[in-house]
Amino acid sequence: MFESLTEKLQSAFKRLSGQGKLTEKNVADVLREVRLALLEADVNFKVVRTFINEVRSRSLGQEVLGSLTPELQIAKIIGDELTKLMGEASVKIELASSGPTVVLMVGLQGSGKTTASAKLADKYKKEGRNPLLAAADIYRPAAIKQLQVLGQQVEVPVFTLGTDVSPLKIAESAVQEAVSEGYNFVIIDTAGRLHLDEELMDELKSIKSSVNPDEILLVVDSMTGQDAVNVAERFNQDLDVSGVVLTKLDGDARGGAALSIRSVTDKPIKLVSTGEKVDASTLEEFYPDRMASRILGQGDFKTLLERAEATFTEDQAKEIERKLATKQGLDFNDLLLQLEQIKQMGPLDQIVDMIPGVGKAIPKGFQPDEDQLRYVKAIIQSMTVQERQDHRILSRSRRLRIANGSGTTVRQVNQLVDQLKFLNRMTQQAAGMQGLMPNVAKVGGTKAKRTRVSARTRRKRRRR
Repeated sequence: MFESLTEKLQSAFKRLSGQGKLTEKNVADVLREVRLALLEADVNFKVVRTFINEVRSRSLGQEVLGSLTPELQIAKIIGDELTKLMGEASVKIELASSGPTVVLMVGLQGSGKTTASAKLADKYKKEGRNPLLAAADIYRPAAIKQLQVLGQQVEVPVFTLGTDVSPLKIAESAVQEAVSEGYNFVIIDTAGRLHLDEELMDELKSIKSSVNPDEILLVVDSMTGQDAVNVAERFNQDLDVSGVVLTKLDGDARGGAALSIRSVTDKPIKLVSTGEKVDASTLEEFYPDRMASRILGQGDFKTLLERAEATFTEDQAKEIERKLATKQGLDFNDLLLQLEQIKQMGPLDQIVDMIPGVGKAIPKGFQPDEDQLRYVKAIIQSMTVQERQDHRILSRSRRLRIANGSGTTVRQVNQLVDQLKFLNRMTQQAAGMQGLMPNVAKVGGTKAKRTRVSARTRRKRRRR
């Protein structure tokens, strides 16, 4: 996401490399490129104009630390302004103080409402809520069936009355069902249209008036760029939406919708969805500062850590820590566990993008090889319990058997064994250095003292 914009911004920053300070001339040169980059990213032109004026004003006012280079100064200012543009702080889903929380999902057809609804249900189920999905799209062929299939995948029940009942009646009945059956989070998936029309809006207004939802979330396909902003503006005028869900963000290398919607509608982006996989890990709360960091190519370490904390249990982390502390080392069971947990954290290319600095270091067009992870898993699962626990018993005949059993080659098995050895060697060295550092002065002092004694003894011996 934002790949094109990130590249152009970084190219603009490099213009200041080697400059002594920010001046009106070099600021104007950089902002000219930044302006073009934002317009090419399909950011609303009024938003771009205001943004550039703010950055220019702050840059010439020298509102940053004097110790920063001009390149870092302008990057910091642009990062701050991007964060402000997207809302400064995250805004969470509003939960009802009593009774079930009712969320009305609205948007055009094809925006990803149904998939986003299932992801939202999965997210709040994992957070301890008891969600109910309501199928109120009676117009699109197989829309109800799609929601039922997705509901089965995330193990959340779907309320439906078929296609012969009005969407208003379905929404009202779903809320009544939630109250009587103890569901505390209702997600109403409404119908979309190929374009905005009065019939669609009248239908949504009647549902809003009847069920009084706690949230009206506008689901917008970020790949539609500037059109997404126009749609958001119209929906907000008619329904007064409470927030926006941006879908397919990983498929948009420009990012214009994410940078424009908040400014144009004055409504927060609450969630962003990536990928088609129906899983809570592909639906994230929107943090403007973290998104600004990604746009500038600086990664998103906070989100990465949160995913890791949500994926690895405390017992798993303690067991790995114990093995490292006792110099027992990691085995193939530990390696397999970590691979499984990493897969749960989300697509591998997204994880790579979140690591600060890695995005700049990897070649353009690089895609992490998911097939390699499958090979590694197959190799480990073809080992016996003893072989997983102790790689030293892996003789040539054992490695050949493992290769045949996993559909790989002996060379691939050897590479995996070498990788485990290297991993243990590096972690043990890191642990050893950490333990030795406080004692460096003591060790040095002892060694120096021994050297002096040895020299004095040699002089005595020579005199004798």
